Formats: sequence, structure tokens, C-alpha cells
Amino acid sequence: MNNDNKPRVITDFKKISQEVQEQVKLLYPNGFSQYLISITNKEGKKANALRFETEDKIYLFRMSIHQAEKLISEDSDYDEEGILKKDIKKNYIERYIDLDLLLLNDDEDNIYDLS
Repeated sequence: MNNDNKPRVITDFKKISQEVQEQVKLLYPNGFSQYLISITNKEGKKANALRFETEDKIYLFRMSIHQAEKLISEDSDYDEEGILKKDIKKNYIERYIDLDLLLLNDDEDNIYDLS
């Protein structure tokens, strides 16, 4: 995706719509913590964020590794090992199958990726 002109939205994961949360879960079915990137906020301080891109926006969800792990452990969509439950995943796939931004990656983890 060409992201040169896309607005960047920096926010907290819990503040976004349920629909976007579900799409993020599809992209990261094995949790968030290993996908955090380092960003610099407007005060010049380093922080971690989870990146998610849609057709019209780039989201950066502020979170530490601890917060990312806590989000997954408290989310009933994930099992005890931090993996998106198969029935939930199937439901989300069916719901968002028409979105061009979600593509199934054939690697062993069956992780969704943005293109």
C-alpha cells in the first residue's frame, strides 16, 4: 500500500472501534508484543506501538510489551497460550474476507499480513 499521504493516528487500542480491533486480531493472531515498534512521541520520548494499516489510515497503538501481553491475556478471543481461538478467527475471516488489506500468509504461524 502506498502510505505517503495517509494520516497517522496514534491512539490506545481500547479506544478504536470493535471492527478495527477485530481486524488487528486477524493480523496478529499470536499476540502483539513481538510486533511492537519503537516510535518517538511529540515530546521527543521513545515509546512502543503496534502498527496497523488500512486503506485510508495508519494506526499506531501505544503500548508497552507488558500492556500488549496483558491485553491478550485478558481478551476472551485468545486462548491461554495467547493464540486467537480458531472459532473466533474463522468468524473474523468470514466477516472481513472481502477486505483487500488482509492477505493470508502461508507461513507456519498462519499470520495475516498487510500488503
